[in-house]
Amino acid sequence: MDYLDYRPGADPLDYAPRIFKITDPEDAEHFNLLVGDPDLVIHDTIQLQLAELIKIRRPETPLDKAQLNVFIQQHLGDVGLHEYGAWVWYPWSRRMVHLLDEAEFIEVRTSRNKYKITPEEQAALATKCIGVVGLSVGSAIAYTIALERGCGRLKLADFDTIDLSNLNRIRASVQDIGLHKAVLMAREIAELDPYFRVEVFVDGLTTSNLDDFLGGSSPLDLLIDECDSLEMKLAMRFAARSRKLATLMETSDRGMLDIERFDLEPHRSLFHGKIEHLLQNYPPESWNPLLKMQYLTAIVDVAQVSDRLRFSYSELGKSITTWPQLASAVYAGGGHVADTARRILLQETIPSGRYYIDVHQIVRSNQQQDVGE
Repeated sequence: MDYLDYRPGADPLDYAPRIFKITDPEDAEHFNLLVGDPDLVIHDTIQLQLAELIKIRRPETPLDKAQLNVFIQQHLGDVGLHEYGAWVWYPWSRRMVHLLDEAEFIEVRTSRNKYKITPEEQAALATKCIGVVGLSVGSAIAYTIALERGCGRLKLADFDTIDLSNLNRIRASVQDIGLHKAVLMAREIAELDPYFRVEVFVDGLTTSNLDDFLGGSSPLDLLIDECDSLEMKLAMRFAARSRKLATLMETSDRGMLDIERFDLEPHRSLFHGKIEHLLQNYPPESWNPLLKMQYLTAIVDVAQVSDRLRFSYSELGKSITTWPQLASAVYAGGGHVADTARRILLQETIPSGRYYIDVHQIVRSNQQQDVGE
C-alpha cells in the first residue's frame, strides 16, 4: 500500500489512523516517506508521556525532573527515544503523532479512572463491543464511552452528514459541515485514542446490514438506539430480543432513559409494552402517517414529556421542521447512558424500565413560567 495516496479530502469516509512501529523495516519505510512531506505536522511528546508513565507507577515517591530522566533512560534501555512506542498518522489532518505503545498508552490514559473503575473491570470492559445507532444524540454517548474506555470496540451506524443546524448539540466545527456524522465521531475517537477499535456503518442501520451490525466478526454485547427511524427502532428491537441483547435509549427530554434487558428477559415486550396493542400492524409496509404518529406518541408517552417539547410538537411544520434538542440535555444523556452501559456490561443488577433523570424536577426554580407567556 502506498500510504502517500491518503491525502486530506481524498477519502471523506476515511477514519482509521495508521500506526507505525519504526523498529519494523516496512513500517519504517512508510514512515520515512510520510515525514518527507513538507506539509506534514509532527507532534512528538513521548518524553512527557514516559514521565507520566513513570509517575503513575511510583505514586508513593515524588520525583524531580532529574530523577524522572534517570528512570526514563532505564525504562528505554537500548531503544532510542525516537524509535520507542508508535507513530500514528492521521491522513485526514496530515498529522503524525508519537505515542506510547498500546498497553502503556491505555495504562496512562485510564489511570485516573481508578478506582471508580477497577483495573479488573477495565480489563473486562476492553473485551466488550457496543453498537450505537444514530450519531446526533449518539455522538455524546459514543464519545463518553470512548473517554472512559467503557468497552473495547464501538460500532457506529448513521447515514447522515453534519448540517449547520446540528452544531447546536454535536461536537463539531464549521469545517465539518457536510462530513458524515459517524465518520466524524470515529475520527474524534481515533484522535483521542488510536488504539480504540471503531467500525463505521456509513449507510446507517438497514434491514440488509442489521445482522452484521449486531453480530458479524464482533458481536455486540449491548445496543444503544438513538436513531430517528421508527421502522428501525422496531426492527432492531425484534433482532435484539431474539439475540438476548440489552438495549438502551435516551431521548434528551426530561432525562428519559429506557432500559430493555432482553438479555435477562428474552420475551419482554418492546418499549415496556407501550405499543403492544399496535403491533398487529407490523410490519411497516402497512403503516400510514397517522399510525406512525400513534406509535411515536405511545412510545414516548406524550403525557410525560416536558411542557416545552409538547409545545414544540404543536409547532412542527409551522415554525419548526423537527423537534428540538439542546446540547445540555444531549451531553447529560451521554453520561447517563455511558454509566448505565458500563454497569450492565459489568453485570450489575440493572433492571429494565423507564427512568427520568430530570434536572428541572431536581433543581427547581421558585417560579415556573409557561412557554409563550
